[in-house]
Amino acid sequence: MKGVLLVNLGSPDSPTPKDVKPYLDEFLMDERVIDVPLWWRRILVRGIILRTRPKKSAAAYQKIWWEEGSPLVVISERFSDKVKDLAEIPVALGMRYGSMSIKNGLQELKDKGVTEVLLVPLYPHYAMSSYETVVVKAMEEKDQHFPEMHITTLPAFYNNPDYIKLLSDSITNGLKDFDYDHILFSYHGIPERHIKKSDPTKFHCKIDGQCCSTNSVAHNTCYRHQCFDMTEKIKQYLGLSEDKVSLSFQSRLLNDPWLKPYTDFEFERLGKEGVKRLAVITPAFVADCLETLEEIAMEGEEQFKSAGGEDYKHIPCLNDNQEWVNLMVNWIHDWQLKEMLPA
Repeated sequence: MKGVLLVNLGSPDSPTPKDVKPYLDEFLMDERVIDVPLWWRRILVRGIILRTRPKKSAAAYQKIWWEEGSPLVVISERFSDKVKDLAEIPVALGMRYGSMSIKNGLQELKDKGVTEVLLVPLYPHYAMSSYETVVVKAMEEKDQHFPEMHITTLPAFYNNPDYIKLLSDSITNGLKDFDYDHILFSYHGIPERHIKKSDPTKFHCKIDGQCCSTNSVAHNTCYRHQCFDMTEKIKQYLGLSEDKVSLSFQSRLLNDPWLKPYTDFEFERLGKEGVKRLAVITPAFVADCLETLEEIAMEGEEQFKSAGGEDYKHIPCLNDNQEWVNLMVNWIHDWQLKEMLPA
């Protein structure tokens, strides 16, 4: 029997330091998030970061927390329920970090008789700290607890034409009644070294301004290329002027070189250069979360207006948009059909 496991990032159980701390510990101790030797990661995370970060992060979560719970979890549950209603096969939801685990999701499917699973990391792009860690964790749980299961993973869908159309239409809808001067595509940031570590050729990804536009097998796992490629495809679909669009990366950690340009620097630059009406989209996420609702929608507006900007529009993620639900169901049906076809 076939089934689907949708997986997103996760969330603490409550916006309190007590619940944020173990969540951050699990997240930051992931070797694909902070990719340093274990001994150094322990010192860094448990000896330094977790002494102050839980209180600060809890305060940020409190600003965006809904009555029903974490926005990311609530939105993911709504999306999952809608997919479940249309998919005609069992659908479960898991999170990479937190109490709503991947193991629990696989157990839910097993209890319904599922032996063949379509794993869907809810990330449009491939990155070792998002897509890859979901796949690795799911396979670890399968090998340890569900050896009878067979798992197939949905590829990253950053360049899927149907997804580009859906996201572009969502941007158009979000820009209604907003006469923008500029659109900023703000993607989740990762360290530059992650790009090079994910390069199967070990020589193509130089982050030199040319490698992302030079065809290579490395693009299959290059987050930076995929972000630029998605932006270009949306620009082309919507017919956006080159001088009215830019791309940036948010959420830096520590002092390592991360992908540039930095989103907070872009807010300041655009405001100082005379942009008055700024629209921001966050295409690395399919569901609004702490990064989009607090860092972009709240802090970003303050940063932009402090630099001289006047009007600011954060365009929501796809969330549980019915067209997004329908597209996911179509992908699930495609997988079922391929699985049923003779080899």
